[in-house]
Amino acid sequence: MDISLDVVLEKLNSLVTGTLRLLPNLLIAVVVFICFWFLAKGVRTLIKRLTRKQERGQRIGSVLSRLAQSVLILVGLFVALTIVVPSFKPGDLVELLGISGVAIGFAFRDILQNFLAGILILLTEPFRVDDQIVYQDVEGTVERIQTRATIVRTYDGRRVVVPNGEIFTNYITVNTAWEKRRLQYDFGIGYGDSISNAKRIILETMRNLDGILQDPPPEALLLSLGDCTINIRARWWIDPPRRADEVSAMDTVLTALTEALIAAGIDLPFPTQQILFHDQTEETDGDRTHQREGWPANRNGNNPKPFRIADCLKQSATTSRNGS
Repeated sequence: MDISLDVVLEKLNSLVTGTLRLLPNLLIAVVVFICFWFLAKGVRTLIKRLTRKQERGQRIGSVLSRLAQSVLILVGLFVALTIVVPSFKPGDLVELLGISGVAIGFAFRDILQNFLAGILILLTEPFRVDDQIVYQDVEGTVERIQTRATIVRTYDGRRVVVPNGEIFTNYITVNTAWEKRRLQYDFGIGYGDSISNAKRIILETMRNLDGILQDPPPEALLLSLGDCTINIRARWWIDPPRRADEVSAMDTVLTALTEALIAAGIDLPFPTQQILFHDQTEETDGDRTHQREGWPANRNGNNPKPFRIADCLKQSATTSRNGS
């Protein structure tokens, strides 16, 4: 029992002695780390002040300030560890981090990819906050650009969080990238109507509408000759190019053009289909003894008589009376 107590006291004595020896170095390391901490905060504040004059500079400064602060804190940690443990070498830690970094990289691959993509988006600025973008089936206004994801508010009041890695590696449409935006709609007129008259009415109507820019001027272009319509494309520009302005301009233009074309007697036909049943022709149409409408003629000469809608209606009425 006495031997065990002596061993414990000896170890406690050596532990206290070692701690007292390390205490000055430990205090110095803490002071050094605190200095690096305040230095990192000062550098971050300085970078923000230098880049706050411009909107783009603010976003770049935000990214650079965070990176500078993280690097300085990491350097301070290395210096503090070197002071506490003189045998410690930063190269050993770097080598250890390099070995374990492979496993960490595989485990947090998506997180690191989104983080790096967020930094590149903030630096290159393919779009900005308050821009209206379209990404796959997501369309709305950019609320925030974070280092991990981009927050989009849809037009129907929902929030969509899109990972930055997907946005950076895929294509997106920025509807508000420029001050002006061109809209278009195709009108189909009848083949008996005057093309030049229809184009004149479309142009005159759009020139007198509010919210439609006259520079660039509106256009009415012959697009194609359809199955039952002559297709004319009306094109016009709006400013600003936001979604609400697009919907309002489309409503104004379509209402005005439809009313103007109808008032001028321009036909706006819609697609129609005509269905012909077998033998639904006149008796004088063609030779009844030959193949007609895909049905072979009867070799005995007992060919069916042509189908008539009136006969069908008469037969239906007779059947209805007999049944009643």
